[in-house]
Amino acid sequence: MNQFFSILKDTFKDAVYTTFILLKIMIPISIMVKLLDEVGVVDTIGSALAPLMSIVGLPGKTGLIWATAMITNIYGGLVVFVSTVSTYPFSVAQVTVLATMILIAHSLPIEVSIARRTGVRIWFILFLRIGSAFLAGMILSWFFSFLGLFQQPAEILWKPGAQDISFSGWVLNQLQNYFLIFLIIFSLLGLMNLLRRLRVLDWINRRLEPGLEYLGMSKEAAPVTMIGLTLGISYGGGIIIKDILSRRLSDKDAFLSVTLLSLSHSLIEDTLLMVTIGASLFGILFGRLVFTFGIMLCLLRLLSHLSIKQFQWLYQRPY
Repeated sequence: MNQFFSILKDTFKDAVYTTFILLKIMIPISIMVKLLDEVGVVDTIGSALAPLMSIVGLPGKTGLIWATAMITNIYGGLVVFVSTVSTYPFSVAQVTVLATMILIAHSLPIEVSIARRTGVRIWFILFLRIGSAFLAGMILSWFFSFLGLFQQPAEILWKPGAQDISFSGWVLNQLQNYFLIFLIIFSLLGLMNLLRRLRVLDWINRRLEPGLEYLGMSKEAAPVTMIGLTLGISYGGGIIIKDILSRRLSDKDAFLSVTLLSLSHSLIEDTLLMVTIGASLFGILFGRLVFTFGIMLCLLRLLSHLSIKQFQWLYQRPY
């Protein structure tokens, strides 16, 4: 019983500390994003993206959808998408391309700030996520067009509920999100502490070690990488920051783990959400994972030619 309360106490302290780190990033960024949205910056970015969307086989109006997702979050982008569907019939291929681009590049103000706090340079993570999203969209669009796949009309199952767009409603929604973040982080850290003491985490790490080594990471990066892949970069990134500051992760592990999570994270919730708007699981899950694997191998090849000083152009450990 004493051991249980000891784990609970340590977990609570770690959860408060990790949540505090995240909220220092998320609160000011959330306020900034709200202000940008109110003054029409999202619409401006959407208009700028419109001419480029034809390159990935999408109509210009999807530029606003992607811009909304990148600046706000996935749900914001999908609200715009659902309002667009009534005037433009999307095929399954088009929805899959758009969904894949959103999954790779969304919530950038917050998620890029979290990545920067781990030590990854902000210019690199922005280039990686936006550039990779566009490249993945081009590859999928060409692939589907060349083989004539998924050309049937998309079936939209997800409908947004009524939203309180008032300032007080926005504040309440943010507070609910922050409390949920604390609960999830507390649960994750508690589970990790318990599994670590029972040596289950060591067993999991040994099973994941071969795959991580192939991607250039050590077994120490396994727990946080798996959290990010399944639950999202906010939770995985928050714990990565904690592990970096406690010297549990090396510079290379931190950089590669954040890079991997930037391309593929929240594989369960976000993937299922995109299926409900008519996207094909083949593209948004398997296609994205194959694409991520290819990008990671290319990045490893690049890192092998960089000196320590050159590596610092991409990553600088926070102190």
